Amino acid sequence: MEKRGTVLMNKYELGKMLGQGTFAKVYHARHLSTGQSIALKIIDKDRVLKAGLIDQIKREISIMRLVKHPNVVQLHEVMATKTKIYLALEHVKGGELFNKVAKGRLKEASARKYFHQLIAAVDFCHSRGVYHRDLKPENLLLDEFGNLKVSDFGLSAFHESKRQDGLLHTTCGTPAYVAPEVLLKKGYDGEKADIWSCGVILYVLLTGYLPFHDSNLMVMYRKISRADYKCPRWFSSDVKRLLSKLLDPNPATRMTIDKLRENPWFMKEMKIEIPEAKVEDDHVPNANNSSPRSVLDNYPEIDLEGNSDDDTCEPDQKATYSSVKPTTLNAFEIINSLSRGFNLSGLFENNVVGAHRFTTQKPASVVMSKLEEVAMTESFNVKKTQDGKVKLQGCKQGRKGQLAIDAEIFEVAPSFHLVEMTKTSGDTLEYCKFCNQDLRPSLKDIVWTWQSDKHQVQE
Repeated sequence: MEKRGTVLMNKYELGKMLGQGTFAKVYHARHLSTGQSIALKIIDKDRVLKAGLIDQIKREISIMRLVKHPNVVQLHEVMATKTKIYLALEHVKGGELFNKVAKGRLKEASARKYFHQLIAAVDFCHSRGVYHRDLKPENLLLDEFGNLKVSDFGLSAFHESKRQDGLLHTTCGTPAYVAPEVLLKKGYDGEKADIWSCGVILYVLLTGYLPFHDSNLMVMYRKISRADYKCPRWFSSDVKRLLSKLLDPNPATRMTIDKLRENPWFMKEMKIEIPEAKVEDDHVPNANNSSPRSVLDNYPEIDLEGNSDDDTCEPDQKATYSSVKPTTLNAFEIINSLSRGFNLSGLFENNVVGAHRFTTQKPASVVMSKLEEVAMTESFNVKKTQDGKVKLQGCKQGRKGQLAIDAEIFEVAPSFHLVEMTKTSGDTLEYCKFCNQDLRPSLKDIVWTWQSDKHQVQE
C-alpha cells in the first residue's frame, strides 16, 4: 500500500485513499509543479494480467481519451512501470448524487436539470461510437459546483465491438438498470440499452427508489422484461408519458435521444443559475425506504467550440478565382516528403487532427471553383480569399452546431497543388462523414491522390 506523502513518477504527491477495488486503488494526489488536485488510480498490473483483463484496461483508457466532455470524468495522463499502471483522473470532489436522493426524491425541475446533463454526456459518447453499458447512480458523480460527471467506463464498448448482426452480445451491467434485451442474451443495440438505463435513473431521481426491485432476482428480471413498474401519484402526465417511452421493453420502439430532445417535458424551460458548491434544497423528503445506490447532477450542455446558435446563413456572391495565389511550399520539405512515399502530411509541423488532404494537377482556380460547387450542392455558405483559402460554413444545425471547414491550397509546383481540409467548428464525426461520403466522390475528377491521415477520425 502506497504511503501518504509518497511522490510517484516524480510528478504526483499522494494524499488520502479515496477508494479501492479488486485490481486498483484510488488516491487523492497533487501535481508537484502545478498544485492541481487529481484522482490517481493505481492499477496492479500483475493482477490484471492474471485475470486476463489487460485488453479491458486498454479499452477503458482509449475510450476515456476519446470522450472529452464537461459531463464526463476526464483522463489527464496515463503512466506505467513494470508493476503498476497509473491513471491521472479529474478529481471530482462533490461525491455522488445519491447523497441528494438519500434525503428524498428530487423536485421535478431539479431532476430535469440533472437528466439534461446525463443525456448530454451519453449523447456525446454515442456520437463517438462509445456505449457506456453500466449507467447507474453509482457511476454518476458531482463536482464541487454541483455539475454531473459520468464515470467508470470499465464495461464500455466501441462501435467496432458489434458483431456481423450489428449488435453487441456481452451481457454486462447492474441488474436493476439493465435493459431487458441485454438479459435475453440475443444481442442488443448499445445506444438503446443506454437509453433504458437513463430512463431508470430518471425514475430514481423523481422517486428516490428503483422502478424494478425484488429480493428474488428472477422476479425482478420478469418485471424488467415487461416494464412492470408503477408511477406514484405525484408524477405529472408528461413525466409518465416520457418514462413509458424510455422504459419501453421493445428496443425497436424505444425513444431515441433525438426524439427525447423534442419531448415537451425534456424541453421545458429551466431557470439556469450559477452553480454553487452546495445545493441542498432541491429534494423532497423521502417516504420510501428502498433507495438506490447513488445519483448525480448538471446544467445545459456547453458548446466547447464556440459555435454560433444562429441556424441561418446566406450564400455569398459567386466568386471568381483567376487571381488566386496559393501558398508555396518549401522545396526542401517537398524533397524530404518524396523519400517517404510522397505522403505530404509531414510538411505540416502542426499536423492538424482531423485534416483531410489531397493532391491535384489542376490549377488553384479550378480547385476553388470545384469546392464552391460542392459546397453549394451540400448547403454550405462559401467565403474565399485571394491567398488560396476557401471557408465553408454549413447552414444546417448539427450535433455540435453548424459545421465549418477551412480549405487551403498549397502550390507544390506550378502544375501541382496540395489541398488541406480542416474542421474549424461543428461535430467531428459529421465532418468526417461529409468528407468521406460527400466531398471525396464529388472531387474525384480533380483529385490525383488523397493523403493518409491516421488521426482523421479523432478530435
